[in-house]
Amino acid sequence: MRFSPRAVVFLGLLGVLRHGGASGLLELSLGKFRNVLLNQTNPVEAVIRNIANNVTVIIFQVHAQQSDVVISFDKNPSVNSSGTGVDRGLVSILRPEQSVCTWYLRSLDASQVFSTAISIPYMEKDPIPGGCNLEFDLEVDPNIYLDYTLVDIHIKFAPANLGYSRGANPPSCDSGTGQNSRWRLRYDVYQYFLPENDLSEMVLMSHVRKMSEVQSIRANGVKMLTLTADDKTNVYFSSLPGQGVIYNVIVWDPLWNTSAAYIPVHTYACSFADLVDNCSSLNLFFVGFIFTGFFFFVFITRVTGLGYDVRLILTAVAGIIGGLFLVASWWRFGSVLLCMFIIGLVLGFLFSSVVFFTPLGDYRVFRDDVVFWVTFSSVALMIPVLFVGCPRILNILASGIVGSYAVILAIACYVYTSLAYITLNLLRRVLNDYFSRAYTNVPFQTNDFIILSVWTMLALSGVTVQLRRERSEVPFPPHPYLTWKRERERRSTNVLDPSHHIPPLRERIHNKLLHIKELFQKEQPAGERTPLLL
Repeated sequence: MRFSPRAVVFLGLLGVLRHGGASGLLELSLGKFRNVLLNQTNPVEAVIRNIANNVTVIIFQVHAQQSDVVISFDKNPSVNSSGTGVDRGLVSILRPEQSVCTWYLRSLDASQVFSTAISIPYMEKDPIPGGCNLEFDLEVDPNIYLDYTLVDIHIKFAPANLGYSRGANPPSCDSGTGQNSRWRLRYDVYQYFLPENDLSEMVLMSHVRKMSEVQSIRANGVKMLTLTADDKTNVYFSSLPGQGVIYNVIVWDPLWNTSAAYIPVHTYACSFADLVDNCSSLNLFFVGFIFTGFFFFVFITRVTGLGYDVRLILTAVAGIIGGLFLVASWWRFGSVLLCMFIIGLVLGFLFSSVVFFTPLGDYRVFRDDVVFWVTFSSVALMIPVLFVGCPRILNILASGIVGSYAVILAIACYVYTSLAYITLNLLRRVLNDYFSRAYTNVPFQTNDFIILSVWTMLALSGVTVQLRRERSEVPFPPHPYLTWKRERERRSTNVLDPSHHIPPLRERIHNKLLHIKELFQKEQPAGERTPLLL
């Protein structure tokens, strides 16, 4: 019988409750996950026995969803012998003849915290994650440290060291940069997305297992980039509030072709505790994204310190003014090229955003702002230039594609979809000076395929209907001001036209005002008002 991941974790939780819950002894086996309930007052002692002689290093790790846990070598943890967080681990360097390892676990919350733990063994030729740590508190630190904002996610970790046998001295971290030193190591950074719209801890625990060991990481994760010893061990990713994601790093020794994994770390880029903008209700930036509103929003965000709500209102007002101005310019001057250029820019903006939404946008060359914006602008300008000879087709394509994407943005306010980040990532790049260093990979799951199908259907149907309706019409009729002017001249010269005898507008307005004035005048009494002479 096969069980779903939720059922597996639920059965594991039942096993925890059967075996004593949140205090006492936790017997572990190498490479096997165990679920455990932790509390603040009674630390759990995790023990592994009968460790084989060929095992030189054991990485022990524990994971919880949102509550910090403390993992330590001693029952009374100290800064240099413990770690605190939702995803934390320790490296145990085994002594000769050592066959037993012990760690201690407890939560920082007074209530019970559900967590899962695993110990992973490595041999003497396997690299040691965090073995050359100079930044963090632990002497050997295999943890990945993560922090996030609404814009980006930042992960950093300590460099690894070469493996060595039990009882030997660890290789020097700074003895040289040759092939016999830790500088030959390579770091592969992996990303794994949790199912969309699922914030349950059961699902998280089942998927953390897929990102803990080297083979399963390579089988399930997406490799985002490879770092060498010359690169800084920190990476930035685009933030996806409300979307669960797990990151991990595999350090690879090309000389021995051996690998080891750091401690996986997860985030939802939001807080479960905040009353506003928590993981269950998130606001998005999709108002005033068309031309004037977009540029005005960027401008006031860059140069003012106004609050978000105020900027949103001003952006909406600016967008309305910009739309009225474009309509007024067409009504008065009828410039087809100007209007079609602006419409083409909007479609080109969306097309260029789609291009950089693909894996092409994560190429290292586009980390440079000059290269990115020159390329982005060139792609965006390509649309109005290509359609300069057929403006009606451009107008129909723009209204069909951009209009249907506006529907997708409206859907994204209620149903999570990665398609919203087509334009949001560009807005982040405009507003944030450091967003260029972030990798913008997003999940593409069931919701996204459905909404992409809806977008395609709406765009195709909109374009098809307009093409059929407009095929017998002139491409662009005379602009309204010219039509009005011709009609006025026709009425002034054609005496047979009944409209010729219609009074001028000024006289009609004057007569209407006089009529209104009469309504408020007191009615005069009938008969003679002067007294009769006797």
